[in-house]
Amino acid sequence: MENIILTHEEIKHKTKRIAYQIYETFVNEEEVILAGIANNGFIFAEKIAAELALISDLNVTLCEVKINKQQPQDAVTTSITPEDYKNKALVLIDDVLSSGTTLIYGVKHFLEVPLSKFKTAVLVDRNHKKYPVKADFKGLSLSTSLQEHIQVVFEENNSYAYLS
Repeated sequence: MENIILTHEEIKHKTKRIAYQIYETFVNEEEVILAGIANNGFIFAEKIAAELALISDLNVTLCEVKINKQQPQDAVTTSITPEDYKNKALVLIDDVLSSGTTLIYGVKHFLEVPLSKFKTAVLVDRNHKKYPVKADFKGLSLSTSLQEHIQVVFEENNSYAYLS
């Protein structure tokens, strides 16, 4: 059984709010790197980048982060080189923060390069963490049972998130 927890309009609203929060946080920066965790995290990063383009003059660089979710200790790869984000402001983005495993290994990867400022953003924070990681910007906080699963579906005109 699926229970819709975020409609298309709600996702648009939350994306816009997160974009404003990112802009407020990085207003004194020339450039911000939006590093989205592959697949849905990167799609969410693209949506945030589109909103930032409408509301700010920040130079936004998109970066796709690939993490093996079954073996997160494997090497993390990015679509841009470490030199491209060295000493810059960066936001690591994912769709759902469940156990924190994916986000913490993503954070670990980016901590190996000096950054001017580092934040995290998620659309849904489940509040069930195995690791001490938090989302600086979040669309929705939701306490669920460990058996429940949250899935975000990004479609052109019908994005939604559901609990199953």
